[in-house]
Amino acid sequence: MKTNSIKENEIQKNWFVVDANGKNLGRLASNIAQVLRGKRKPDFTPHMDMGDCVVVINAEKVSVTGNNKENQKTYWSHSGYPGALSLTTMRKMRKTFPERIIQNAVKGMLPHNRLGRKILKSLKVYSGSDHPHEAQQPQQLEF
Repeated sequence: MKTNSIKENEIQKNWFVVDANGKNLGRLASNIAQVLRGKRKPDFTPHMDMGDCVVVINAEKVSVTGNNKENQKTYWSHSGYPGALSLTTMRKMRKTFPERIIQNAVKGMLPHNRLGRKILKSLKVYSGSDHPHEAQQPQQLEF
C-alpha cells in the first residue's frame, strides 16, 4: 500500500467569510485556525500550507466570557530596548485596533514557525461589515 502525498500545485484554496458578531473569541479563533491550517480537508498534510483564506468581519463585536476579562486580559509588545515593555488591556485594544484581538488569538493557535507565519497571511480581519474581497466570491462559513 502506498501513501499518496499532495503536490504544491494540486492545492485548492477557497475563500470564506466569517461574521464575528456575538461569537466567543476562543471558539471562533480555534475554528478559524483549523480552516487556515487545512485540517478540514481530507488530504491534509501537516508540513504544507493546505488551508483556505478566511475573511473575518465585525471584529469589534466579538464577545469574551468571564467577569472582568475586558480589563484583566493584557496584550504586550516590546521594542527590544530595556524598559520598553508596553501593556495594553483588551478594552483599549477593542477601541483602537479591534482586528488585532482576533489576529493574536488565531496566531497563538497556529504553529510557531515559518509555516505558521505563512498561514497567518491568509487571514484577513476587518472591524466593519465591509471588506474588499468580494471579487474572490467568498462563501459564508458558520461555526
